[in-house]
Amino acid sequence: MALQVMTVTDRAASRVKDIIARSDTPIAGLRVGLKKGGCAGMEYTMDYAAEPQKGDEIVQDKGVTLMIEPQALLFLLGTQMDYVTEKMSSRFVFNNPNQVSACGCGESIEIVPAKPESLRAAP
Repeated sequence: MALQVMTVTDRAASRVKDIIARSDTPIAGLRVGLKKGGCAGMEYTMDYAAEPQKGDEIVQDKGVTLMIEPQALLFLLGTQMDYVTEKMSSRFVFNNPNQVSACGCGESIEIVPAKPESLRAAP
């Protein structure tokens, strides 16, 4: 069984498909990455992607395509992307086993790279 960097829930896949269907320009998928920022050190990034960029890891799950930026691979290994709707907001969330802490508002996170033993595919 091949190791997949990220997975998406049914809710997230449905929302991504809706976003792509409503776009005025062609979108092949969403590019997911990380950037330095916030009080905890890092923030998730998501953007429309017309095509993969050199080095992107292509993840296809539940009919959607995610393009993972190469510098984010070890930090996102094993992450599940979900879409939640609450009383006052709706948003994508990342359930990341490599996350060690988050700021109080939840906008920034601290992540450690995946350990080499977690890179092996499950039997």
